[in-house]
This record gives sequence, structure tokens and C-alpha cells, in this order.
Amino acid sequence: MSLHPSLRKAGGKTRTLRNVLKRHERLRYLMSRGRWTDGQSAFGLPKIKQEKVKVKKAAPKEKEAAATPAAEAPAAKASPAS
Repeated sequence: MSLHPSLRKAGGKTRTLRNVLKRHERLRYLMSRGRWTDGQSAFGLPKIKQEKVKVKKAAPKEKEAAATPAAEAPAAKASPAS
């Protein structure tokens, strides 16, 4: 049976963020955090939720560069007069 064209996504496999990791992924995560010791049972592991973190974009550098000379100009005019 084939997949209906409306359900297909561009780019091949669906790359979505899964809520809960598989057992081998949880073991790898626990080992990296130091919460897993050898000889421990692989059953009954805690579920590990993946959280998607949004990163805010930094302010454009052009606006910062344009604001900097404008702030220096009044100070430069004031110092020769005094």
C-alpha cells in the first residue's frame, strides 16, 4: 500500500522532535550526564523529554554601527569648545 501524496513531506523522512527518547538514546543521555553506572538495569529508566529551544536573533550590526557615530559626534563637538 502506498502513501497518499497529501501526507508526503518534502525532503524524504519526517524530521520532527520526538517527545520521549528510545532506551538506547536514554542510556547515552544518562551516561553523558553521569547518572548511569555500569551494571545498572536497562529497564525502568526515567523518561527524558526533549525540549525545543528557540534562540532569539541578535540585533543587526548595521544598526549598532550607525548608532555609535551619532553618539560620539556631540561629545566631539563639546570637547574642542571647552
